[in-house]
Order: sequence, then C-alpha cells, then structure tokens
Amino acid sequence: MATVERGSGEYKPYNDQESESLLPSSKSKVERYGPHSCYSKPQFGVNHLTIAFVAGTLACYLAQYAICGSSCFTYRREESETHAVKPAVEVLASPWAGSTERHNFPPPSPTNAFPSLFPTNVGYAGKTPTGAEAAVIATAPSYPMHTGAAQLVSPQKFDMFRKWGNLSPWYSVPRTAFGLDSGPETPKTCRVTGMHLLHRHGARYPTAYASYGGPANFSSRLHAVADKWTANGNLEFMNEWTYKLGEEVLTPFGRQQLFDLGISMRLKYGFLLKNFTESNTIPVFRTESQDRMLASAMNFAIGFFGYPFEGQYQQSITIEAGGFNNTLAPYKTCPNSNDRAKADRGRGYVEKWAGVYLKNAVKRLQPQIEGYELSVEDVYVLQQLCAYETVALGYSKFCELFTEEEWDGFDYSLDLFFWYNSGFGFSLARALGIGYVQEMVARLTHTPIQTHNSSTNATLDDNPVTFPLGQSLYVDATHEVVVLHVLAALNLSTLAAQGPLPADHIPQNRTFRVSELAPFATNVQFQLLECTSLPGPQIRIIVNDGVVPLTGIEGCEPQKDGMCAVDTFVEGQKKIIGATDWEWACHGEWDIPEGWQTTTGEPPARK
Repeated sequence: MATVERGSGEYKPYNDQESESLLPSSKSKVERYGPHSCYSKPQFGVNHLTIAFVAGTLACYLAQYAICGSSCFTYRREESETHAVKPAVEVLASPWAGSTERHNFPPPSPTNAFPSLFPTNVGYAGKTPTGAEAAVIATAPSYPMHTGAAQLVSPQKFDMFRKWGNLSPWYSVPRTAFGLDSGPETPKTCRVTGMHLLHRHGARYPTAYASYGGPANFSSRLHAVADKWTANGNLEFMNEWTYKLGEEVLTPFGRQQLFDLGISMRLKYGFLLKNFTESNTIPVFRTESQDRMLASAMNFAIGFFGYPFEGQYQQSITIEAGGFNNTLAPYKTCPNSNDRAKADRGRGYVEKWAGVYLKNAVKRLQPQIEGYELSVEDVYVLQQLCAYETVALGYSKFCELFTEEEWDGFDYSLDLFFWYNSGFGFSLARALGIGYVQEMVARLTHTPIQTHNSSTNATLDDNPVTFPLGQSLYVDATHEVVVLHVLAALNLSTLAAQGPLPADHIPQNRTFRVSELAPFATNVQFQLLECTSLPGPQIRIIVNDGVVPLTGIEGCEPQKDGMCAVDTFVEGQKKIIGATDWEWACHGEWDIPEGWQTTTGEPPARK
C-alpha cells in the first residue's frame, strides 16, 4: 500500500513514512561508512569500460568455439544465396492437429439424474384458452421474408452463406429468381384453401460418404502426418486445429431451422387447422427413420404445434432402409442408384471445375503449409469445412481463406454435382421422384393410388389412417436429393432452361441454383387456391418463397402468379406418371453413351 504526502507531490511507502516519524535523523550513509563503501559514487573510467568489453567479447568467442568448433564461424554459401536462414529448430504442427475431437454430451449415466424428482408436468397450469389461428398468408399486407442465419458469423462483407449450394441455410430467394414477378403472398382475388409442404431436414454434420472432398477424410490425412508438416500465415491456426464435426445428425442451428420453419408455417397457414376441428380429425405429417429426418420433423412439430404436441397431430415415420418402399427415400429400392456410372456422373464435372476455379487458391495456400502438399481436392475440402463448421460451431476460420469469386466457384461446383447426380441432368431423377408425384395426385383427387409401380408403399398408402386423403394441410420431410428428384419429375422445365451445365465456366443468369432450390431446410409449398378471377381450384408451386412457372406441365399456360387449374395440373402429372418407366430406370440394364445428356431426368430410352 502506498500513500501520497500532501503538498509534496511524492509517493512514499507507508513504512518509510512511519520510520521517519519515529526514528531520529542520522548522518548520511557515505559519511557513516566511508568514501570506499558501496554507498559512495563508483570511480570507473573509460579504460575500465574498454577492458571489460574486450574481456567479455573474448569470453563469448571462447565459449562458442568450445561448443561447436570452427563451424560456428564458417560462411554458409547456400544460406546467402537464398537470403533465408532456416531456424535451428522447426516448429511442427501439434501432435493432435487434424485429430477428431468429441465431447460426448450428455454423459451416459449422470450421477445426479433423478427423473422422478423432475416431472415435466406438475399440474397447476393456470388458464389455457386458445385464441384464433394465425393467417398471415391471407391477412397481412406483406409477406415475411426469411433472410437466412442471424446466429451464424461470417468474416466476409458479402453474403457468403448464399454461396454454399446445398450447404447454405435456406433463405427467401429474390422475387424474380425463377422467372415470375410474383411473390408467395396470396394473389388478388384469391384465397388459400390448402397447402402441401415438402421440406428438407435442417443443417447437419457431414455424411460418412463424400463423392468428392470430404472433411473427415482430409482431417485423417493431416493427422496421420502431423509430425511432418507445419502451417504459417493464414493457415497457422491449423497447427492446433482439430476436427470437431460429428456425422449426419442435426446441428444446434439445424434444429433451430426446423423449429423456426414450424413457427413460420403456423403463422402463415394456421387457419387451415380449422378444417380439422370441423371434421373432428388431426393432421398426419410424414418423415422417415434417419436420425436427422426424425429430429427435423420433431423440431418442426414443436414449432408448429408448441410443446407438448401430443394429441395435436400424428407423425408417420417411414423406414429408410433397403427393401422398404419409401417415396421420401426412393433410392433404397432402386438398384441402379447404386451404380456409380449412372448415379455419380457429377463427380467428374466437379473435379474438372475445381481445377479451374481453385487454381489460384492452391498457389496461394501451398506456401503456407510446409511438409504437406495440398491437392485441388484438399483445398476444396477447406471450403467444405468453412460451411460445415459454420453451421455446426457458428464460425469457421476456413471461411477467411477464399475470395468472393472462389466462393462463387464453390457454389457452382454444387450446382454441377446436383444437376448430374439428383436433378434434371440425372438419368434416374424422374423415376425416383415419380412416387411422390403419384401420392400428390392421390391427395389432390382424394383417390387412392391405383397402381403401385414405383417407390410408393402399398401398405401405408392404401391405409386411410396412415395416408389420409382430403386433408387441407400436409407436411412431408425428406432429403435435398429427393426434393430435386420431385422438381424434375413434376417437369418444372424452366429450372432446366439452360440445358446441361458446363464444367469450364459459370453460365450467366443460370436458372438451376442449388443454394436456391435445395439448401438446408429448403421448403416447397404446393399452394391450393380459389380465385374469383379464375375458374375452378388453382395450384401453384413456391420454392423458398419464389414462385415457379408451371409451363412445363402439359396444359398449364403462362400465368402471372404461376397458377394452373388443379384439374389441368393433375392431368398433366398423370401423363408424366404414365410415361415414366420405373422398372427400366431402376432395374434395367443400360449404359450412358459417351456425350449423352438429359434435361428431363430420364435414362436412355429402351431399344
């Protein structure tokens, strides 16, 4: 502790002040101990200092010579030529760099878990009357648009989240994204009478298999040689980086996406529940058995119905496994979907394009990691890691490594992949999506499926309890590939207007963008309407709040709000169903000829 003596402006330790006040003054220490004591001024001159300097230099020279001999003083030509002297000790990456990190919460047997002492319902709920149902789609002067992901952090000034293809969080696409100057709000003179919703699961960890790239594969390669490489510059963080991603299940952000989507749909279409009250029934929603699919459906239900949701609806959980017909996972009963020559054509296009758009990135990043040679595929994985870490952890250092142009390239690489592996350029797309179209036609016509000749499940679809007809609201959860299969099967041809996608450049004004069509939590609204200005019930298709033209469907004429008469739409779909050969597509023995392409999702024709 120190105090300030008033008036003096000096700081004096409290103990010194006390000594001065209690002890008598005395002679100076120099006077007391003499002129040659340690308290007298030093008497060193220039000669003393010179002798001391020379002696110190000589001592250092002798010490170095004793340690390393004459080599300490040898001129090194090779170092002079390179103008860079390597450090005697090179700092390598940490031994754990690239290793997998798991936190494994919750613990399997927590010692303080006593469920009986923490019931979820203790009574005394208070008053619980409900109000009127929301109807934003019908009553609000404008439509609430979804901007993406406020909880996630981007290091860039541009909107990076919209440049990640199927790894993007869903957002409301621009009003004219699909070619119509119309929005999802109810058109004038019309009212909404029903809605069928098809949505994807929320943000997840990477899948176990990756056709090209794959974060887990890359981290394993890095960790296996962690004692041989070191990173610097923008990659220096990798010296301590560990792989923190799980596998396939929803991330916390993914759970929120579906919870928010459920709330959003309740606010827009809650009024449709009145039809169930009047008929004394509850809705049946569908999902399938994979963890992320079931978790997505549950989070949607909590958002849509609130907690607890028991008694408010019934959740159909179809099985995603070989041998089970399932329109939400149709590839499980289509053997040709396991033939990579037919089902993984996209890899070659992605690999070629990555070599084009990542050329400069490889040159820029390679000098920043010594002892490990970065391939183009490795650098592509760094972009994948940016997206996956962001939706899982909220932020990723990998996002700082690339330019906006390189993110445009990454976005297009996923357009290529899904065009040729899932969408209009995929030879199995129509066959794999046609089962869902058959179910939609059954729902629209209130008529059971007559012939089960695709991925439809007769056991479930022929049972009016598990597959009810006549509901005003349907909700089905699936994967992004199935969403693209269905869009192709419906023949929404404007999305394929530019034809096969090239692997050497990005086409301008392309209509097939996976970040707009199949991002995390993508949602497709099949809106049913009645209009005083048009005869008969109408239908229109809204993908992530963008209205899609229906002109690819026979009989559906151009209409400013994208509507088509339900009867016309159904007849057009019946013709597509009749022309689709599931047996040939999924079980036939056929090959893809060199240079062959499709823009309708069909295989080469039978000979």
